[in-house]
Amino acid sequence: MITVTKKDLVKLGYGNSFAADIIKKAKQLMIQKGHIYYKSKKLDRVPVEAVEEILGINLAESHNED
Repeated sequence: MITVTKKDLVKLGYGNSFAADIIKKAKQLMIQKGHIYYKSKKLDRVPVEAVEEILGINLAESHNED
């Protein structure tokens, strides 16, 4: 499973607060899907698929276009 952190999103060009919001929403999404592991406050990694679902884009494709 490929994961993403806030730092990864910032490297892709997202702002600090927006990247943090994306991670937070991705954690909430994973919890809704039954992965209670993501309730941990210290966990800062989320699956790339969750981020892609929230943003509605494919991160691998958008990163390769640069």
